[in-house]
Order: sequence, then C-alpha cells, then structure tokens
Amino acid sequence: MSAAAPLLKVEGLKCAYGQAEILHGVDLQVRQGEIVSLIGANGAGKSTTLMCLSRVNRVRGGRVTFDGHDITGMRPEQVVRLGLVQVPEGRRIFPRLTVRENLEMGAFIRRDRDGIEADLRRAYDLFPILRDRSAQQGGTLSGGEQQMLAIARALMSRPKMLMMDEPSMGIAPILVAKIFETVRDVLRAQGMTILLVEQNANAALRMSDRGYVLETGNIVLTGTGQELLGDPRVRAAYLGE
Repeated sequence: MSAAAPLLKVEGLKCAYGQAEILHGVDLQVRQGEIVSLIGANGAGKSTTLMCLSRVNRVRGGRVTFDGHDITGMRPEQVVRLGLVQVPEGRRIFPRLTVRENLEMGAFIRRDRDGIEADLRRAYDLFPILRDRSAQQGGTLSGGEQQMLAIARALMSRPKMLMMDEPSMGIAPILVAKIFETVRDVLRAQGMTILLVEQNANAALRMSDRGYVLETGNIVLTGTGQELLGDPRVRAAYLGE
C-alpha cells in the first residue's frame, strides 16, 4: 500500500437484509492513524456498514479495500487476520468465560504465547479494573466493564484498525467519559486507526479527525470533526440545537 493510499477504502457499498437494501452505495475512506466517525439516526445503516466491512453481512455491491487487499468477498476470519477488527454493538463478550479467557479469545489467530502474555499485561494496564476482575465471569461485569473488556479483547489480535460500534450504549456517563478518554488518548498514542459508529454525535465528532453523516443508507455529509460540529444541519439533526 502506498503512503498516500487510505488504509480502508469503501466504494459504492451496497448491503441488504433479505430483499431489503440497507446501504445504497456508501463511499468512505479512513487513512492510517485517523479517528473517523460515522454518525446518523437510528436505522440509518451505521451498524450495517460495520457488519458488512467485517464481512459478517454479505456485500451486495461495491468494493472494499483494506491495507491494499480487496476484502469484498473474504470470510470474517480472513479480515481479522489482515488486521481489521470490530468491537461490536452490545459488547458480545462471552458471559460464562472469565475476563482473562475472554481476552485470550481475542488472540485466537495468534500462536506467540509470550506476545499474548505481554498483551494481556498491556490490556490490564489500559483498564486496571480488568486485572481485578480477571478470574470473574464476563457476564457478571457491569456494562461499562464489559465495554472495556470488549475493547481490550479486540486489541489482543493486534489490529491495524478498530471499528467500534456504539461504545457508549447502555453505560453510565462516568464510564462513557473513561472509554472515550481511552479511545482519544491511549489508542491515538498507539497510532491506532479507528472507525467509530456512535449515537453520541457530539462526543464522537469532538474526538474525530473526520466524520461522515449517514441517512437512510446514503452518505449525505462529510468533513472534519470540527466542520461537522459547526454545520447547522448536523447541529439541528444530531446535537439537539
């Protein structure tokens, strides 16, 4: 991949559930090291976009390129091996496995035991509460703790890019602030590339380099985070002003 090429390039993406087309030709790009937000109303197709990029949902049309590879027809595990990893909506941790076992599941594509142990320590340093809960079943954690676990689990695969789906959903405000602080400061310091789907448009755009606005399966606006925060259409529709 050339230095100027985007890490992720989405061209004319069309996705459907059954006969109902949800995405009608989405175009977006994410460059190395960027935090890019995808905002929009409920039902706009934000989560569908991530599920299609992860290859969990079938792509009906268009092309998706990641790190120079055409991933449009790949299987989900192949996409993960290339380094494109999703933190799903609703966390979807393994409730009967311990915190440590959940983290180890995030490293299922790896065989470097010493490296996995080192990354476990990094995960505990990133979210110290997980160290305290390491022997506790994931299903007994609070919503915020489960979200921290989901993020840390995704990092265990050593991704090149994280796709985060609604990380603030169902979480107490004080923990939302902690999670956004981690995304903004810690992951950016690591050079992590992030595509963020988030209902809290204000928080998402404030921490983002760029953003896209999705309405009924179509991109209708794009710009820097600050440009979109100042756009009267965004302020009226998504910021309650």
